[in-house]
Amino acid sequence: MYTAYFGLTENPFSLTPDPRFLFMSQRHREALAHLLFGIGERGGFVLLTGEVGTGKTTLCRSLLEQIPQGVEAALVLNPKQTAIELVASLCDELKVSYPPGTNSLKVLIDRLNLHLLEIHAKGRRTVLIIDEAQNLSTDVLEQVRLLTNLETSTRKLLQILLIGQPELQTMMARPELRQLGQRITARYHLAPLMLNETAAYIQHRLEVAGCKRRLFTRGTLRLAHRLSGGVPRLINTICDRALLGAYAKQRESVGSRLLRKAASEVMGPGPLSRTRRLFGWAIALAVCLLLWAGWQFLLAPMVPEQVLVTEGKLAKSAPPATPAGGNLKLHTPEVNTRQRAALPEKLEGSMVPERPREVGGEGSRSQISQEVSEKGADTGRASIMLGEFLKTGKGKTDIDTAFETLFDRWQARYPVLPGMTACERAAKAGLRCFSGKGNWTTLRHLNRPAILELIDAHQGRHFVPAVQMEDRNITLDFGNRQATLDRAEIEPFWFGDFTLLWKPPPFRSFILKKGDTGPEVLWLKARLDHAEGVHSSDGGEARTKAPSSGPLFDEKLRMRVMEFQRTHFIKADGIVGEQTLIQLNKATANSSIPLLYSQPQNGERHVIYP
Repeated sequence: MYTAYFGLTENPFSLTPDPRFLFMSQRHREALAHLLFGIGERGGFVLLTGEVGTGKTTLCRSLLEQIPQGVEAALVLNPKQTAIELVASLCDELKVSYPPGTNSLKVLIDRLNLHLLEIHAKGRRTVLIIDEAQNLSTDVLEQVRLLTNLETSTRKLLQILLIGQPELQTMMARPELRQLGQRITARYHLAPLMLNETAAYIQHRLEVAGCKRRLFTRGTLRLAHRLSGGVPRLINTICDRALLGAYAKQRESVGSRLLRKAASEVMGPGPLSRTRRLFGWAIALAVCLLLWAGWQFLLAPMVPEQVLVTEGKLAKSAPPATPAGGNLKLHTPEVNTRQRAALPEKLEGSMVPERPREVGGEGSRSQISQEVSEKGADTGRASIMLGEFLKTGKGKTDIDTAFETLFDRWQARYPVLPGMTACERAAKAGLRCFSGKGNWTTLRHLNRPAILELIDAHQGRHFVPAVQMEDRNITLDFGNRQATLDRAEIEPFWFGDFTLLWKPPPFRSFILKKGDTGPEVLWLKARLDHAEGVHSSDGGEARTKAPSSGPLFDEKLRMRVMEFQRTHFIKADGIVGEQTLIQLNKATANSSIPLLYSQPQNGERHVIYP
C-alpha cells in the first residue's frame, strides 16, 4: 500500500524468507559457514539454533541457493511427523519410488538405501535439512540418528542438518538422546542483531526494495532496536506498520512517536509499561529540577556576557529585555583583557587555512563565520555550531564539490562528464571509489581523505570531505572554507557512511585468492616483498627477503596475505580485496598518495602529505 508513496519497488519488510533480503551480519555469516561446513562433511550432524524470528529459515533458503555441484538436498519443513512419515517425506524429496500406502519402515529404508548407494557411486552426496527440528519427537529423533547408519565401509551416505529453536539444544542433552548428541560435529547459536547491525539491517532491506533516501532517523533506528530486541522478524513487523502509519499521515519519514505507536499495535503494551514510563519521567524531571537549582545557585553572583565572534571581530550581544512592570537589572560584566585575547586565540586554533585551488577559478578560501558562546568567565571556550552551519548552507556540501576536493588531494582534476556518477568519473581518471560504514578507527586504518555523509536535524544530506585527522581533531572541507572540529562535534551528524578514493592496481580484477595465477599474483608478491622488507617485525633492522617467484597464489602466499591483513586490522581471510589493496598501496610508501593521518616523528606536527 505504501510502496508507491515512498518510491519502493516492493515491500521491504515482508515476512517471507526471500534470500534477496537476507542481511549477512557477522553472526549470519558464521551460521552459514557452519551449514556449508556440514554439507561438505562426510557424516555426523550439524546443529543450528536461534530464537524465534532471528532468520534461520531465510538462512536455510540462502543455503539452498548455494548448494555446491554434486550435492542433492532434501528439505523437510514440517517435522511433526511419525518416523514412517518422515522417512517417506525424505523419499519424496529425493524422488525415491516406493509402494503406495506402504506402512513398512523397512521397505522405505531399503529403497532409500539403494538410492543413496546409487548417488554415492556417481560421486555425489546427499544432505537432509530439517527445519523447526525442535518439533521432532524423541522417537523420530532416534530414527533420524539411525539414518546415519546408512553407509559404506568408508563413507556415510547421508549428512543431516538440524535447524531449530533453543529448545533443540535442551533436547539433545537428554540421556536417551546421548548417542545422537555425540554425533553432532558442529553447533552454532544464532543470536539477535546488535544495535549497529539493526540499523544496517533496516537500511539494507530498504535499499533492496529500491529506497533512495533515509526513511528512519538515527534515533528511530536506535529505538527500533530497543523495541524489537534485535530480532529481525519483529524489526520487519514494527517497521512495516510504522511505514504504513507514515503513509496514512502523509509523513516523509518515520519518527520515534510513530514507531512507538507501531510497536504497541504489533506487540501490544507491555505489563505496567505505562506506569513504569510515567515513573521514569517523574524521576528524570526531579533530577533536572535539582540540577537546575544547583546551577542557579552556583551562578547567582554573576551572569556571563554572551559574545559573538564573526570574521575575527568581537562584540557584545544585547542583554535580554526587562519584562514589563518588572524591576530586573541585569549586570553585564566587562570582558577583561585576558578573556578578550583568549577567545579569538581559541577560535583561530580551530581554523585551518586552505591552500590555493585552481578549480572554478577560486582563490584562497575564507574561514567559516561561527557563532560561539563563552562558557564561563574563566574558560573562554569556543564551540563551533556545526548543526547551525549545515542548516544555513554557508558551506558547499553537495556531492560534486566534495569529490572536487578529493580529486584535488590526489592532484587530479575532477572531470566534467554529464550523465556519469562521481565514482564513474573517478574510474575515468584512473581512481576508484571505496564506500563503507565505520567509525574514526576505520578511517584512521584506511588513512585516506574521505567524504563523510552528514545528516542534519531535518534529514538533509551533506557530503563533506574529512581531509586531515590529528588525534581527536578532524579537519572538514566545505568547498569554500575549512574548519577543524573535535570528533564529538561531528558524531551527532555522522552515521558512519563514508566514501574515499584509492589508486587501483594495473589489472581488472580487484579480488585475488588462493588458486589464482597470472601477472596479478606476481604483482601481489612484489608488493608483499616490498612491504615486508620495509617493516621490521622486531623493531630492529628491516628484513630483507629474496623476491618471490612463481605466478601461483598458493597456501604459502595466502598465509602471507593473512599476516599482512592482521597487521593492518583487516579481516584475515587470505583473500585480497579492496581494503587489502588500499593498505598495500600505503605500505609501499608511495609519496603521491594523500593521507588522512600521518604519524608524527621526532616531535614534528602531523602533516597531510608524507
